[in-house]
Amino acid sequence: MRRLILGFALWLGACASQPMMSVTPETLSPAPVEAALDPIARDYVALILELGEREPGYVDAYYGPAEWQAAAKAAPRDLPQLAAGAADLTARLNAVPASGLDGDSRQRKAYLLAHVSAAAARIRMLSGEKLGFADEAEALFGIRPELRPLSSFDPILARIDALVPGQGELTPRVTAFKAQYQIPKDKLQVVMDAAIAECRRRTVQHIALPANERFTLSFVGDKPWSGYNYYLGDAASRIEINADFPIYTERAIDLGCHEGYPGHHVYNALLERTFVREKGWVEMSVYPLFSPMSFVAEGSANYGIDLAFPGDEAIAFERDVLFPLAGLDPSTVEAKAELMALTRQLARAEYTIADDYLAGRVGREETIARLVKYTLAEPDKAAQRLRFIDTYRSYIINYGLGRDVVQAWVERPDAPWGTDHWQGMETLLSSQILPVDLIPAA
Repeated sequence: MRRLILGFALWLGACASQPMMSVTPETLSPAPVEAALDPIARDYVALILELGEREPGYVDAYYGPAEWQAAAKAAPRDLPQLAAGAADLTARLNAVPASGLDGDSRQRKAYLLAHVSAAAARIRMLSGEKLGFADEAEALFGIRPELRPLSSFDPILARIDALVPGQGELTPRVTAFKAQYQIPKDKLQVVMDAAIAECRRRTVQHIALPANERFTLSFVGDKPWSGYNYYLGDAASRIEINADFPIYTERAIDLGCHEGYPGHHVYNALLERTFVREKGWVEMSVYPLFSPMSFVAEGSANYGIDLAFPGDEAIAFERDVLFPLAGLDPSTVEAKAELMALTRQLARAEYTIADDYLAGRVGREETIARLVKYTLAEPDKAAQRLRFIDTYRSYIINYGLGRDVVQAWVERPDAPWGTDHWQGMETLLSSQILPVDLIPAA
């Protein structure tokens, strides 16, 4: 895969459990060359499921035949055998001639190759290979992030310093300023329900969802993340929100869009309908967390926030709906919105911080101090974020960089859907488009 170095300036210049399947490959009659991909796809699913037995959490979702998962649990291959299996799949995929495939099947072949490559990289990591932050991100997610010096984010901190009232250290002042927008614990359910309902209302105006799509919502604690969507198959999700730390009104909108509509819940529901049920392409019945799929999933989920609430619409919804439900004073909501917009520009500082920490160049306490300074999080929240970095490592690029890449691709001037960005979003969410496909040609 070509090496891609993506910086913000580049983008400015360039314009990025288990129900049975109702459809199986055996029910279809593809052309002979295209049919060669079906057994490879089946073996790919086995590889991912067995790798998931070697690394808990690696399989984020699976909704294929239960007996396939049972077989993986009963006799998973060891890491050397899985590495050999990945190499065999790569060879078999490369042996399928592109000349005999239609456009969708060529994309399918590319998708499988990219995801087998990511699985092979994860196997090497589990076997002890050490990769640098950018190398790891490229190997797993198909994108090479730019690691900017932390000093490049200091001008943004200076602007925030001028915006936030008070004297002294910036992070405590930001925390005090945001405290007036914290949702009381006894109001979390009603505020989150309203936010998710509005995210859904705006999404279904543009994207037709499966008639039976649904989700459950619960609040949890002691997690390294703030929210998680567990896709269960059959258009159903379980959304969990971590209530250990303060949740602010804008975060209710973020989580409602990101985890639900038009984010992870919609993405998985459309993939299941488009590929598993309609085409019988079994590779889409399994979601390996450390794969190019996650770059598209997280990037589109974050972009979906801006898509669903363009311009000042999020501010208006907070002021008119969420603030009254939470019993908060909406008088300074505009200043809060300006702060959130500036804070968003700090997102990529975390990549450099994580790179230094994971490489062992910077210790734990100094890393927490850096996160406090450059993400404006209180020390306990920064420690939770470091717990996320410990767990998911270079996965963090999928959020900020993913959002920017997806936005640039959807909103590019030459897009076939013109200015109908919802159509571009639906195209992405119903496809096997890879991160590399979202990048303008070098």
